[in-house]
Amino acid sequence: MSKASPIWLPIFFLFAQLFHASQADLGTASQYKPPYTPTECFGNDPTQFPSSNFFAAAGEGIWDNGAACGRQYLISCINSVLPKACKAGETIQIKIVDRAKTSQSRPTKEGTTMVLSNAALAAIALPNTPSLNIDFRQV
Repeated sequence: MSKASPIWLPIFFLFAQLFHASQADLGTASQYKPPYTPTECFGNDPTQFPSSNFFAAAGEGIWDNGAACGRQYLISCINSVLPKACKAGETIQIKIVDRAKTSQSRPTKEGTTMVLSNAALAAIALPNTPSLNIDFRQV
């Protein structure tokens, strides 16, 4: 083995860290307002909503024929159509309680990956931001 080979070790670890940091998916999010019930997942059950009120309706891309119900995701805002709308460094955990396509209240933008509750959107971006690009990972 040559003396130059140890240089590859730090490069390997650098690439391993970059790969590890990219475990999340990229998607889009919009917002919906009350009424939130009945939901496609849990109907009128008031216990379906987490105490934080960080919940969402799943878009068709993650709905998975209803298997998305109850799934939890970590999400953060990457950018938005509005300048400086994202709250830098904020990550929240949301619970899927509904299907965006059939939600009682209509989203601010159709076709997004997730439709966030008022509280969830306000935690990661300025309230009433019409749509966001998000980073999300199932937990």
